[in-house]
Amino acid sequence: MKLFAGSLVLENLRISLQSVRSHMMRTTLTVLIIAFGIMALVGILTSIDAIKYYLNDNFQMMGANTFTIRNRTMQVRIGNNRSKPKNFREISFEEAMRFKDLYSFPATPSVFIFATNLATVKYAANKTNPNVPVIGCDENYITTSGNEIVTGRNISPTEVYYGSSVAIVGNDVIKKVFKNKEDPVGKYITIGPGRYLIVGILKEKGSSLGFNPDNVCLIPINSARQRFSRPNASYSINIHVADGEKLEAAIDEATGIFRIVRQVSVGDEDSFDISKSDNLANMLFDSLSYLRLAAVIIGAITLLGAAIGLMNIMLVSVTERTREIGIRKAIGATKRTIRNQFLAEAVVIAQLGGILGIILGIAIGNALALSIGTSFIVPWRWIIWGVGLCVVVALASGIIPAVKAAKLDPIDALRYE
Repeated sequence: MKLFAGSLVLENLRISLQSVRSHMMRTTLTVLIIAFGIMALVGILTSIDAIKYYLNDNFQMMGANTFTIRNRTMQVRIGNNRSKPKNFREISFEEAMRFKDLYSFPATPSVFIFATNLATVKYAANKTNPNVPVIGCDENYITTSGNEIVTGRNISPTEVYYGSSVAIVGNDVIKKVFKNKEDPVGKYITIGPGRYLIVGILKEKGSSLGFNPDNVCLIPINSARQRFSRPNASYSINIHVADGEKLEAAIDEATGIFRIVRQVSVGDEDSFDISKSDNLANMLFDSLSYLRLAAVIIGAITLLGAAIGLMNIMLVSVTERTREIGIRKAIGATKRTIRNQFLAEAVVIAQLGGILGIILGIAIGNALALSIGTSFIVPWRWIIWGVGLCVVVALASGIIPAVKAAKLDPIDALRYE
C-alpha cells in the first residue's frame, strides 16, 4: 500500500512537471512573482541578521561584561523619533574617585573622561588633522574598554597619580605621524598643548559604528585634568566583571554605592545612568523590528498577488485539460487522485518560485553582510519559513481549481472541445 502511494506521488509530480514545461511562459511569470515575494522576505531578514551579527561583534569589541556609569542616558533616533536623552548633574572627579575607593565587588572599575575630540598630534614635521580624541584615564581603562596593548606597556598607577606626560596611542595615529616606520615606543609626540612620551601602542581594531578606536590617544587622567581642563566636566566610570553571571549583581552593588556617593535620597530617582555594553546594541535591535515588519508586509502583499496568479493559472489549466481529466476518470481515476494531481502541480510551481526567491534573498542579504565585513550567513530559519509559505500559497491557490477538476463529470469532460 505504501509502495502504491509513493508511486502515485511520483506520478503526480511527473505530470506536474510536464504541465509546467508545456505552459512555460505563464508558469515562469508566476514563479517570478512568488520568487520576488520570497526574495524580499528572505533578503531583508537575512540582511537584518547580518546587521545584528555586525553589532554584536562591534559591541563585544568595545568590552564584554562591562557597564558604564555616566551622567546622561543613551539615545538612538530612528525616523521621526525625537525623544531626548536624560541629562543629570555632571559626575565630578571626586565623586568618581570616591566610588572607585568604595566599590569592593570583585570587578575592575576605571575612571575616565573624554578630554577632547579635536586634538592634533605631531611628531617632527608630521601631524594629524585636528580630529584625534584624547581620553584621560587610569591604569584599568585598557581592561574595561576591551583594548589591548600590542607594543610597549600600560600606564602605571604612579603615572596616573602624578599626571605624568605619557601616552598610549592608537594605530591610525601612529601611521599618520610615524611615516618612516620607526619604532614609536620611547618617542615624544605633541598632543594638543602637551608633549608626551609614547609608552604603548593599542592593538588595531578597525572602525565601528562611526567611531574609530584606532584614532585615539590615552593619557593619565590627572594629566587630562591639567591640560584639557574645562568647567563642569563630567567623568565616567567603566566597570568590567570577569564573571558574566555576576554582571547584574555588580550593577546592583554599583547602583547602591553611587547613590550614596551622589547623596540620592531614599525613594528618589537615580541621578545617573548605568548602561551595559550591549544596551545600545539592544536598542538598535528593537529599531530593526520596523525593517522586519516591512519585509513581512512586502512579502505578504507580493505572495497574495502570486497566489491569485497561481489560482488563475490552475483554473485555466483545468479548463484546457478537461478532456484529459475525463479520460483519467474513465480509466478509473478517483476524485481524490484528480484533486491531488492539481494540488501537486500548484505545489511544484510554488516551490520553484520559493527556491529561486530563497537563493536570490540569501544572495542579497549576504551581499550586505560582505559589504559591512561580517561572515557569510545561511538563514535556516527564514529558509524554512520560505518553504512553508510557498506550501501555504500553493494549497490556498490550488484547492479551488483542484476541487473543480475533481468534480467534473467524466462524460461531459470527454465531450468537451
